[in-house]
Amino acid sequence: MDEENKTNHEEHKSHSEKNGQKITMAIIAYILFFVPLLTEHKNDPFVKFHVKQGLVLVIAWVVGSFVSMFPILGWILFPFITLALFILMIIGIINASEGKEKELPIIGHFAKSFTF
Repeated sequence: MDEENKTNHEEHKSHSEKNGQKITMAIIAYILFFVPLLTEHKNDPFVKFHVKQGLVLVIAWVVGSFVSMFPILGWILFPFITLALFILMIIGIINASEGKEKELPIIGHFAKSFTF
């Protein structure tokens, strides 16, 4: 009986560690979206969801950066775009840390078009 409890505890601990690693990879996806794709978690649906959200965020950062090239209006809008994208990144990190697969507001729906 004692051996059975020990085995169940080890299985639960192993499951918890893997779940923690998945959440860590999902969080990293919002900072460097490609890193989780280099790990064993690349096929995990939860991690993939957040990798796609992170990729959309990076694309939005690139598009937002082009706005800054336009004189006056671009210079005025760029700080607001940057702040909005930073807030979206924080929202994504919070969702990932809570184990949620929730799309980012405004831009998150574009992630559905990616398949990998």
